[in-house]
Amino acid sequence: MYNLDNIDQFNHVLGIETVHPLVTVCNFKDVPNRELIDNETTWHYGVYALYLKNTRSCLLSYGHKEYDYSDGTVTSFAPMQTVTATPIPGLDHDVVALLFHPDLIRGTSLAKGMPDYRFFQYSSSEALHMSERERGIYLDCIAKIKEEINRPIDKFSRKLICRNIELLLDYCMRFYDRQFITRELENHSVMATFEQALNDHFHNKESIFMSGLPSVKKFAEKCCLSPNYFGDLVKKETGKTPVEFIQQKIIDIAKEDLHSTDVSITELAYSLGFQSSQHFNRYFKRCTGMTPTEYRRHSRQSA
Repeated sequence: MYNLDNIDQFNHVLGIETVHPLVTVCNFKDVPNRELIDNETTWHYGVYALYLKNTRSCLLSYGHKEYDYSDGTVTSFAPMQTVTATPIPGLDHDVVALLFHPDLIRGTSLAKGMPDYRFFQYSSSEALHMSERERGIYLDCIAKIKEEINRPIDKFSRKLICRNIELLLDYCMRFYDRQFITRELENHSVMATFEQALNDHFHNKESIFMSGLPSVKKFAEKCCLSPNYFGDLVKKETGKTPVEFIQQKIIDIAKEDLHSTDVSITELAYSLGFQSSQHFNRYFKRCTGMTPTEYRRHSRQSA
């Protein structure tokens, strides 16, 4: 395992010169330390990193899952993330890397906007896929960053490097949003899996008893996606977050049972996964404006 707490550590491991203490750009094809590139390595990041993969030459794993990683893709990592790279024998390592330390962007508009770049938050298996044209835009931004790094440092250096990184990440967000459109059929399949898993959960009383209220993480895992990517996908497809989608399902079931059965509020609460009727009462009133008892009385009077 390599701990990358700063840029110089990364450059030293690869055998390349540190030109700027807080940011580096390189292509793995050109690094002197071939032994490192050709063997499985685990990286623990203390910096931000983006890798543009022009050819498929390695498998990446985060935790126990592999990245969805093929030609023309970008993977991105944030501080405190750990990733393992396993090379595929006989293939070139055409990987363009950009790494920058959090200190580079501290106090800038880029630092404030980092939470908006959701691809840094991926926790399992997705990469950012790009077309040939998109890849050209990405590489053009990288070239501008590299040009600034290689210039003598002056009072404009940090500002221009940060602005070019911000421009690169803004383009990545555009490509990220486009990805939901080009993967429309796959996204519909994910939604179908989500809805079926949600239905199965509420039909399985033993599951409800064991796990309580359903979590977004559980359904993301069912769909083999990270919670963040899963959340963005559901929002794009339905206009609702997964939490809102699950909430609507719970309320629909509760309303139906309140209207058509005489089950007690306590029994209904437990059957939906709530730990107490008080929790269910607060939840239901927050969503509908009425307590379960008020809703039952109102719905039957209106029938």
